[in-house]
Amino acid sequence: MCGIGGLVYTRGTSPKPQDVLDRMAVALKHRGPDGAHFARLPHADLVHTRLSIIDLAGGDQPLSAGTGTLIANGEIYNDPQIRHQIGQSHFKTGSDCESPLLLWERNGTDYARGLRGMYAIALYDNAQEELLLSRDPFGIKPLYVTEFEGGLAFASEPGVLLAAGLAPRTMRPSARDELLQLQFTTGRETIFNTIHRVMPGETVRVVQGRILDRQHCSALPDVQPDQPPLGEEDALHRLDAALMNSVQAHERSDVPFGLFLSGGIDSASLLTAMARLPRPEKLRTWTAVFEASNAADEADAAAELARGVQAEHETVRITATMVWDHLPAIVACMDDPVADYAIIPTWFLARKAAEDVRVILSGEGGDELFCGYGRYRSAIRPWWRGGRRMWRRGMFDGLNVLRTQPADWRDGIMAAEVNASTAPSRLAAAQAVDCAEWLPNDLLIKLDRCLMAHGLEGRTPLLDPVVADIAWRLPDTLRVRGDKGKWLLRRWLEQHCPAARPFAPKQGFTVPIGTWIAKEGERLGTLVAQQDCIQEIARPDRVRALFQAAGGRKTGHAAWTLLFYALWHRTHIRSLAPAGDVFETLSQ
Repeated sequence: MCGIGGLVYTRGTSPKPQDVLDRMAVALKHRGPDGAHFARLPHADLVHTRLSIIDLAGGDQPLSAGTGTLIANGEIYNDPQIRHQIGQSHFKTGSDCESPLLLWERNGTDYARGLRGMYAIALYDNAQEELLLSRDPFGIKPLYVTEFEGGLAFASEPGVLLAAGLAPRTMRPSARDELLQLQFTTGRETIFNTIHRVMPGETVRVVQGRILDRQHCSALPDVQPDQPPLGEEDALHRLDAALMNSVQAHERSDVPFGLFLSGGIDSASLLTAMARLPRPEKLRTWTAVFEASNAADEADAAAELARGVQAEHETVRITATMVWDHLPAIVACMDDPVADYAIIPTWFLARKAAEDVRVILSGEGGDELFCGYGRYRSAIRPWWRGGRRMWRRGMFDGLNVLRTQPADWRDGIMAAEVNASTAPSRLAAAQAVDCAEWLPNDLLIKLDRCLMAHGLEGRTPLLDPVVADIAWRLPDTLRVRGDKGKWLLRRWLEQHCPAARPFAPKQGFTVPIGTWIAKEGERLGTLVAQQDCIQEIARPDRVRALFQAAGGRKTGHAAWTLLFYALWHRTHIRSLAPAGDVFETLSQ
């Protein structure tokens, strides 16, 4: 895994000085601690920082072939097949990121359609003075752009563009409202006025420093309505083949790797598949547990599963003191803001795992592809049976905390609902909305930033084309049955690892952030209410009352969101580094 950045200029524009590229490299260092390399080309500059995973000795970037120069952040899982197709003699390195470059030489701007993997790629054609920016279809790897007078800049993170002085630290109020109500932001535009996302599955063509056109590859297969439905036994057989294929591909690495094991269905399925593959060393697994009386705790179940496959397992215990000590640093890594409290255990797990491995497999995507959320089942029920629209209420609805109640915060979700209307069923449409917005703009940003903050690569075997192709072709009866989502995945796990008890009630994974905030409610509420960015949007007296009542589920989530926003605004809008623990930082 790596960090990428660069600039392309309109003809006649003088290139930026080297110190701009140096600032980009410094801001990207956590993504690529193993070295920085530059390419200063006619009308373009490229920056790459490397985290060595494949071809440790010979895989430095940029990579060049013919008139093309490439930098990439990602893993290409079908690299062996591409090498066989093209011929090994055409390759100069063992890097899997050389495959996109040689595909581009043969297929031009359609090259990304031949890739299976997670990636953000920048490919510059020196002869045509043309830049291609490509992002994998699920949006596992991030990529951002901003236009400036005289050209366009891109980077793996918005914070890189801000640190290099290529974009102003100004905010879109509508995106801020989205963040408060949804805990993430949707669509192409980010919370920063002039920074935009390259969308999942896009290849953006930049000519003379300006975006000329876009191509798109969908993450989800096109299912025809007359396609015969899969039977359960056939589906189980196909799912087994797909899971084993994907996990084997995602294990390809020249460095040690491990697994985040929550005790839930998704990570248990990955553990089960990994245990069936030959390996020279023991599996390594990590589970988070919270020291709070009301916290859901599946650490014992996770440890038992790990012992069952003779994995080397470690439980990471997270206390309120640890959270208050490190929360400013945790929030600081979320430059594209995600106020999902799961950033807390993810960051601590990554910090611990990074002591021993460089790659982590994670079960992200299982709920979205296999229909795990209760909101899906609710979305397809009629209103008179308790059915309700997804994301219908915002975090601050009914709390009387904000000065002005946001009006248009649901626009991005509504656009995704319109795009999902062609899905094969109402259930699939609900899943497609999450695959378009919640998955790339919350879960995958969280995973990417929290792991890369510790120089750790995250891989998601359930978000793979071979798995998606099976999951998306399932009839609704194999997605949900009764009150059980993930029906087929549970059946597969029941067959291959009955000790996981896939049909037993699960406690879920809940961070006791409301409980922790409530214990410090008066102190934290006063500090948060004093922040200028909070006073701009909320009434201080109501903020203080909210924090003192944070023991409730809704009030706890709302208080956490304001705490996150106060810390985020301080770091990414005011450009102030964390100054000690959360209390010291907010007191500055």
